[in-house]
Amino acid sequence: METLAVFGGASPCFSSSLQRSAAERSCSLSYAHHKNHLRTRHHQLSAFPSKCHLFSFFPSRPHAKTLAKPRIFLPHLVASLEQVDETYIMVKPDGVQRGLVGEIISRFEKKGFKLTGLKLFQCPQDLAEEHYKDLKGKSFFPKLIDYIISGPVVCMAWEGVGVVAAARKLIGSTNPLQAEPGTIRGDLAVQTGRNVVHGSDSPENGKREIALWFKEGELCQWTPAQEPWLRE
Repeated sequence: METLAVFGGASPCFSSSLQRSAAERSCSLSYAHHKNHLRTRHHQLSAFPSKCHLFSFFPSRPHAKTLAKPRIFLPHLVASLEQVDETYIMVKPDGVQRGLVGEIISRFEKKGFKLTGLKLFQCPQDLAEEHYKDLKGKSFFPKLIDYIISGPVVCMAWEGVGVVAAARKLIGSTNPLQAEPGTIRGDLAVQTGRNVVHGSDSPENGKREIALWFKEGELCQWTPAQEPWLRE
């Protein structure tokens, strides 16, 4: 309840109950303003989602509840799960005729992959047809076979962690004009029909193609001196 008191000729003044009411209204407005500020901050932060709780903002929750459960990272366990794959790489007749064999081998060696099989080979027609059997229904199949058997090829088996995917990136797009600069085809070829090199498109095909092009005893298992410097 508000009371009014007048002392002498002075202006009227309100009692402490009125002052408390004004203070409460001021406090309420201040709290509402602070709450709106927190809500605005929350919307601003939500535009930048983060997986880390350190950058999360939850104005309505105590800080203790925002902490995520501790997680353990074991790098040695992850390393032990890395799969060593094999891939088949073939320098096609145009690559051999142009003297690009050394250049192509060098790119795989510099990447750190291990060469386990290598031979210069004149491909017979039946082997070429078996290798490209998935393309047998394509109109360009006869022309492709003629191209592969037109001269010697260099057959290679490579081994390493992620070697199949990495080899595909090193080789580049099937169409050399679409291949990125720095890739084998991007740097060394200009036409799809003369794209220099073949590489397996999956780990399964890598094993199948190596078995197709190499006989028993033609692969060599060895340990490069640089291996400790490539993998933990």
